[in-house]
Amino acid sequence: MAQPPISSPLPPSELAAMREVSRDMAQAILDGFDKHYRLFRALSAGAKRRWEENDWVAVQRARRERIGMYDQRVREAVAAVRERFPATIREDALWPDIKRAYVGLLYDHKQPECAETFFNSVSSRILTRRYFANQYIFWRPAISTEHLEGAEPTYSCHYPGKGDLRESFWDVLHAFRIATPFADMGRDLDRIVAAVGEVYPQVEDRQPNFQLHVLRSLFFRNKAAYVVGRAVNGEHVYPFVIPLLKGEDGKVHVDTILLDRVNIGRVFSLGRAYFAVDMEVPAAYVEFLRTVVPTKPRAELYTMVGLQKQGKTAFYRDLQQHLSHSTDRFVIAPGTKGMVMLVFTLPSYPYVFKIIRDHFAPPKDTDKARVEERYRFVKMHDRVGRMADTLEFSEVAFPLERFEKSVLDELHALAPSQIEIEGDRVVVKHMYIERRLEPLDVYLAGPAGADEAKVHAVMREYGAALKELAAANIFPGDLLLKNFGLTRYGRVVFYDYDELVELTECRFRTMPRARDDDDEMRSEPWFQVDEHDIFPEQLPTFLFPQGPVRTAFLEAHPELVDARWWSGQQESVRAGILEDVFPYAEDVRFCRRFGPLTQTGALGTPARTPPATR
Repeated sequence: MAQPPISSPLPPSELAAMREVSRDMAQAILDGFDKHYRLFRALSAGAKRRWEENDWVAVQRARRERIGMYDQRVREAVAAVRERFPATIREDALWPDIKRAYVGLLYDHKQPECAETFFNSVSSRILTRRYFANQYIFWRPAISTEHLEGAEPTYSCHYPGKGDLRESFWDVLHAFRIATPFADMGRDLDRIVAAVGEVYPQVEDRQPNFQLHVLRSLFFRNKAAYVVGRAVNGEHVYPFVIPLLKGEDGKVHVDTILLDRVNIGRVFSLGRAYFAVDMEVPAAYVEFLRTVVPTKPRAELYTMVGLQKQGKTAFYRDLQQHLSHSTDRFVIAPGTKGMVMLVFTLPSYPYVFKIIRDHFAPPKDTDKARVEERYRFVKMHDRVGRMADTLEFSEVAFPLERFEKSVLDELHALAPSQIEIEGDRVVVKHMYIERRLEPLDVYLAGPAGADEAKVHAVMREYGAALKELAAANIFPGDLLLKNFGLTRYGRVVFYDYDELVELTECRFRTMPRARDDDDEMRSEPWFQVDEHDIFPEQLPTFLFPQGPVRTAFLEAHPELVDARWWSGQQESVRAGILEDVFPYAEDVRFCRRFGPLTQTGALGTPARTPPATR
């Protein structure tokens, strides 16, 4: 059992010495976090320069580097603490005092919630799991982030009053001081005003508080920069997102302004790479984002802005809160059972819990290490909105009574090395957690399979997912519908990664013609087939039974059964071509609504200092 924290029976001199050691250890851990956030913020702030310079290779490199830097800083902090305090770290009774000292250091901190998570990461690598209680780690947050602000306000305010919105949006765009010139600012402003005029209140309906709020940092991802804001009129809030892209001439143009929650929600999908955002106070950004995408929990918003460890902390707290206020039990997740993962879910909670089996039955030819490596690969890769993001957890305890017997039986039979029963708890040693999606095979086996329009819609989405993954140098490997799911926005997303490979590793071939009747009758191929050989013309037969689903797929995407199309995609990837993949509907883009990008603006781009916000 754990000992109590330092108490008064110690001699005053010894107690004072112990208190000083606690403060020193707390400061050492906080120094490790401050170093991490300083580097994290510098890398995020550099996204603006990389975008202005069209340095897409550096964009991808920075994305991968930023994901891995947290664990590196934790390892450094653990090593520093062990080196400076080799004897003290084994004094379990001291850690509650270290935590209290740490709380005191966070009083004026700008990222206290992230610093608390960092403390948990360091202490959990030093302590054993029996000390994972609130007196040793931050099971609950100790410092409030409400109304926390930095050196300057998180967002700027613009007041159109009864006037034209054009001037206010001019202020919005120029406030970011983008080094690259706009191709035609006047044209873009005309189109923004025309679009918002269909949604925003007319001049006569504007309340005295009518204003625009815009986050001070652009949100960068791949080849786009996003302006994130909201309009306020009386008690109503109108979120908006403005994607900025680069044309072939290298100049900036406004691609559209997103005003509906579906398209804005797609921009903030966890199926995509995380944004790079320069945030002094991340909690303030997350609170703002909750008014822009109110259906997203804080956990997902922290993850979306690149703070995935804080996202995990928030998610775990939400899960524990849900477990304490619900009574349903974990059940086997619906859908076709996989050969690699054991998947269960809590019906009242929109996530699935995935555990790697101890052994894989033939024909699966892989191992646990390979599966874990594939999940790490997806985490580091651009998911282009087509691969589910995962949260990876270790040593998680669940109430034993919340499991259906069928789930426990499968855990004991298929993954006994991954669980321990400790009294009234089931401890899962390693697992992945993802948003629950409806598997495509389940969707098409239900009422949707009898609806021709829905079948065609989902097959268009399925083929589009394969194309966008290919553009990102991803071939799913196992293309069966059971490995793809449907999101609440109607997007098809891939979520089974054990056979995933890079597109450039594959060899796409056309089926050789049989030499004679004997070749036609053979049960095995008469020609050599290597591990990464793919024959696209066989995909429809392999993936779909004869009928409307296969027909819909072939009508929507005939090129996907042509080896030449896949080989062409490989050539593009090898040439370093980074294709535009838009997270919003094609029909809301200005080039679709208003026609090609031509010089039509009234204001142009005068070289003057952006007017002060009024």
